[in-house]
Amino acid sequence: MATKVYIVYYSTYGHVEKLAHEIKKGADCVEGVEVKLWQVPETLSAEILGKMGAPQKSDVPIITPHELPEADAFIFGFPTRFGMMAAQFKAFMDATGSLWGAQKLAGKPAGIFYSTGSQGGGQETTPLTAITQLVHHGMIFVPIGYTAGAGMFEMEKVKGGSPYGAGTFAGDGSRQPTELELQIAFHQGKYIAGIAKKLKGSE
Repeated sequence: MATKVYIVYYSTYGHVEKLAHEIKKGADCVEGVEVKLWQVPETLSAEILGKMGAPQKSDVPIITPHELPEADAFIFGFPTRFGMMAAQFKAFMDATGSLWGAQKLAGKPAGIFYSTGSQGGGQETTPLTAITQLVHHGMIFVPIGYTAGAGMFEMEKVKGGSPYGAGTFAGDGSRQPTELELQIAFHQGKYIAGIAKKLKGSE
């Protein structure tokens, strides 16, 4: 039976979504793994999003908490808000109380990826503070460490991401994920999918 990996994300301006698609490409490279992209529900009105200049949502399906237990592993993505996950993703996690009560997600591996507005905007604090969500569910946090290779040590160019997971800088919204940031995202997908497959095989 295939190992199911769910990439679950929230994206306001599309930066996190671009990382999500690249992560899926990486995970799809692992034989015996079935990967699915999901968005969490939006909490802002169309009027407010319009005033923010946010683009229309893509056709990636919206997930509900009761669908989470179907997966064997997760890779969660979100933009940062003052060094923590965006409220939309936090609202989704807040709605998983019944899963927590029954420990339906316990033992499942999970990774994290993210987007921040600036270099000091939370590339490490965002995933660090998000780990509490995984801990309470009993999930196994899977960081990428420095397994992505030399690109992790890039010092001459602005680069999002960290040992916690793939990342990008959005700036004023015009900056898009770079080739290196996308490479790290691809690696994260492949790396976590491989670990998920090994864990399921050992059950």
